[in-house]
Amino acid sequence: MVTLSTRTVSDHVALAEIELCGELMIAASAAIGERLSADRIDEVLNVRVITERSTVPRQGDHRG
Repeated sequence: MVTLSTRTVSDHVALAEIELCGELMIAASAAIGERLSADRIDEVLNVRVITERSTVPRQGDHRG
């Protein structure tokens, strides 16, 4: 018999990642055109500039 363990911190992280992926899929399915813009991805993921000196990296900055 297999015993199920209690939830761990990684379970919460995994659930958060799954939720973000789901939000991106919903946004992509509602988008006009082939791709989401970097601005729309940032909006869906709630990424924003904090100050001019301290910013949160945009998704488009990671693309090659």
